[in-house]
Amino acid sequence: MEKLTVQEEDAMRGIWKIGPCVLRDLLAIYPDPKPPYTTLASIVKNLERKKYVRSQRVGNVHLYHALVQPGDYKRAFMSGIVSNLFGNSYKELVSFFAKEEKISTDDLKEIISMIERENTEK
Repeated sequence: MEKLTVQEEDAMRGIWKIGPCVLRDLLAIYPDPKPPYTTLASIVKNLERKKYVRSQRVGNVHLYHALVQPGDYKRAFMSGIVSNLFGNSYKELVSFFAKEEKISTDDLKEIISMIERENTEK
């Protein structure tokens, strides 16, 4: 899976949010200042080339469908970050955020509770 640029990730988030869409639908959910239509068209063409979306011609427009789900994208790139920057240790990742004060003790307790709940539901 090829890494996406920031602009490509923004477009993918929009497609994931609204589902199959034409460019005008996607452009409509962008905050101001919106990118030019032609710029968004190029971004989505790149997503198609990278096999993140596929297009289907409907009349005189293209309908774009996501081929990659958000969870799959997150998994692919988070595991790369953990591997490359944290020696393949998720404990090191969490420790880093705790030391940088990006995550609190209460957040960690809540995460542990969520994990425990998920494990008991299995």
